[in-house]
Amino acid sequence: MKLSEMREKTVEELQNAIVDWKKDLFNYSMQLSTHKLENTSLISKTKRLIAQAKTVINEKACEKEQAEVKNA
Repeated sequence: MKLSEMREKTVEELQNAIVDWKKDLFNYSMQLSTHKLENTSLISKTKRLIAQAKTVINEKACEKEQAEVKNA
C-alpha cells in the first residue's frame, strides 16, 4: 500500500491494517527462523508499512487537535 493510499483511509482502517501486518510480520519471523522464508525483504517492507501507518495516524490526530484549537 502506498503512502497516498494510507492517507485516504480512516484511522480505524489503518489500525486494522496494522494488526494484519503485525500478524504477517510474526509469520515471516517464524518462517525465517525455520529457514523457510525465501524473500527476506518482506520483513523490512512490513516493518516500514507499520511505521508509515502509525505516522499517518499520528498526523491525523495532530490535524484534529489543530482544528479543535482553531474552532475554540
